[in-house]
Parts: sequence; structure tokens; C-alpha cells
Amino acid sequence: MPNEILKPRRVTHRPALQERELPAFLTKLAAYQGEPHTLHALRLLMLTAVRPGEVRGARWDEFDLDARLWRIPAARMKMRIEHVVPLSRQAVKVLKSMHLLSGHRELTFPSPFYPSKSLSENTINSALARMGYKGEATAHGFRALYSTVANEAGWNPEVIERQLAHVERNQVRAAYNRSVYVQDRTKLMQWWADRIDSSISKD
Repeated sequence: MPNEILKPRRVTHRPALQERELPAFLTKLAAYQGEPHTLHALRLLMLTAVRPGEVRGARWDEFDLDARLWRIPAARMKMRIEHVVPLSRQAVKVLKSMHLLSGHRELTFPSPFYPSKSLSENTINSALARMGYKGEATAHGFRALYSTVANEAGWNPEVIERQLAHVERNQVRAAYNRSVYVQDRTKLMQWWADRIDSSISKD
């Protein structure tokens, strides 16, 4: 029986930006006047391509900023497998800025109104709507943007999929890939962060 690389899954298409729309979006993001908690959460979401709930529920003890790694525990992952997320220099910068606001709390992105709770499920999508992207972009859609751009640029599809925490069905391959692909994903996510930076409008 041939190895199955990825577990088959239904694809849900959510509104997502195209790469050509990034300069205008990043200009609006820089001018965003909402809560900094939401702004930083949105930036980290773009830079890591994790699921929105994984950003919203992030805790400071999951991060090793010196090693530039984020270990999301299995209990918080959709497939109940720990996910190791390499952090680009830009992602670390976002987290250090956020640490000034919430470093004394357990949650990285607490609600500014109810600090013992994380940002609400609709907070990021509401921010996108206020920026003029209602129906055109969603928090989850940044995963599609990352995947599309990285695939078109010729990155290894398996490395791209591992960053999205899509599940390997073959258990031997799964264990191997989790250990080997961190190095490859570190290079990929730094490239992705630099690609986002290169999209910032110079006007």
C-alpha cells in the first residue's frame, strides 16, 4: 500500500487576500487604531500561518523567544498533536511588543476588557471588517495566503503542510517529519516574513 502523505480532509474556502493585495492591506494595518492586542494578534497570525484559535489562546509559557520557537501543546491543537512553530525575527518582535502589555499575565493575547479570558473568536474578523475587508478576508484566510504564495514560490509542499499542522497518516513518517522539518520550516517562515515585509507599500 503506498504511503499517504496527508490525511484527506474537506477543504473549506474562506475569504482570503491575494498577494497583490498585501501592500494596501499592510498600509491599512499600520494605520489601524484599534486595540493593540488585536493588532499584534493579527500580525502574529500572518507571520506564523497557525489557526486563529491557536493565536488567541497562546500562553507565554509556550514561547522560547531566545530559541525562536513556539510549542503549542497537543490539547490546544485541532488534531491533538503538539505543534512546534518556528518564529521569524519579525514574529519575535511582535511578541516582545506584546510582552510589554501582557507579559505579567498567563495569556499572551488577553481580552483588553476581560484579562482572564482570551480575545474573542470574532475579534480579529471584526477588525478586518473595520479595515474594509468584510467578506474579502478572514483570520483563517491568512493560512491560504501563506500556502498559495509558498507553493507558487517552489517550497517543498510537505514542509508547507507541516507548518499548517496538517496531519501525516503514516506514524513512522509523522515522527520523522516532526523532527526534521523544523529546520526547513525555520527557513520557510523567515522567508515568508521577509516576503510580507517586501510587500509594504513604499508610497
